[in-house]
Amino acid sequence: MLPPKKKFILLCAFAFIAFFSCSKKPLVPAAVREALPPTFEAQAKTSAYPGAEWPRTAPEKMGINREKLKMLEEYLFTTTGKEEERKGIRTDVFVLVRNGNIVFEKYGRAFHKNRKHLVWSVTKSFINTLTGMAVLDGKIKPEDKAATYFTPLATEGKNNILIDHLLRMSSGLFWSEGYEASPLKSSVIAMLYTRGRNDMATFAASQDLEYTPGTHWYYSSGTTNILTAILKNIYGNDFENLIFQRLFKTIGMRFTTFERDGALTPVGSSYLYTTGQDLARLGYLYLHDGVWQARRLLPEKWVRYTTTMAPAYYTTELNEEDKEDNPGAQWYINQGIPERNQERPWKDAPPDTFAALGHWGQSLFVIPSLDIVAVRLADDRDGSFDKNRYLYLITQSLEKKND
Repeated sequence: MLPPKKKFILLCAFAFIAFFSCSKKPLVPAAVREALPPTFEAQAKTSAYPGAEWPRTAPEKMGINREKLKMLEEYLFTTTGKEEERKGIRTDVFVLVRNGNIVFEKYGRAFHKNRKHLVWSVTKSFINTLTGMAVLDGKIKPEDKAATYFTPLATEGKNNILIDHLLRMSSGLFWSEGYEASPLKSSVIAMLYTRGRNDMATFAASQDLEYTPGTHWYYSSGTTNILTAILKNIYGNDFENLIFQRLFKTIGMRFTTFERDGALTPVGSSYLYTTGQDLARLGYLYLHDGVWQARRLLPEKWVRYTTTMAPAYYTTELNEEDKEDNPGAQWYINQGIPERNQERPWKDAPPDTFAALGHWGQSLFVIPSLDIVAVRLADDRDGSFDKNRYLYLITQSLEKKND
């Protein structure tokens, strides 16, 4: 039998070896990594960009069957039930762009091309964009500790939260993202409407650390508002310029604005108002790998980073709702997890499809392999809208894929 002191040293050595081995093990299983699509490259077939107005053309000229397009129109705009009951599929805005041209556009419920619509959590994808611009500026890196730029996180444990963890909603901070189902216990309701509304980022950062950062995925509007406050701190008085001049003006978003909290920070989780045509411009920027008219706004491979599954998603026990949309970095992807027998969420759409998604039916879908950007803004309340059905009707309307 070993003496107690030597036994203790041996146990410590085994523990160190075990820890080192685990730390070297990739978070993403090998089989899943092999199933990832190839490194994202700009796949748009056109180099033309819209000016003040989007160019328009007939669907047939872009390889779209007009008769099949009617099936999509019928699905989106057939009203069911009474207006006051808010039942059925309630589409307010639909814009379809292919090869850089608007090929179909329609509005409902008094909306028109210049009327702004609240896009709810599609706003989060704009915060991803602004973060990418900050990375290109050399102001920040995904591997940076968030506490460096936001002192409410400068406490033990929380100071290990990285910018990457916030982007991928794996900060480990407690959060309850419940709306109608659990308003009294909801962190997001408290943040947006009650005790957190005067400074939403600080409220989100004040939550207890429930998991080791980077190990647990949970959908959290709070983490996006922390990111927004970080960007505001980094840019100071230039933050407004970053948003409205360098992003919105550059890509031609003329009818877009943010609502702010009591600290005058844009509510990056939820409160951007824009039009269907303006929102399509953000999708077109991502379709072109972050380049607008030969000007790079996002770092090379930022779109690839954005559309890679959040590592903590693989190590988190998921409920059925969490399986509906695969998370990237403030965008959603169409990958699935073969090792869990988890299918792609939109199985009738190409695997490279990705999306910005929001409450009550807001969506911006980008399909690089088909050179398609599709915007739908809505007021869905009863869960009857099917994203996969919607994407199927878009893709089946194509006469042929791009050459």
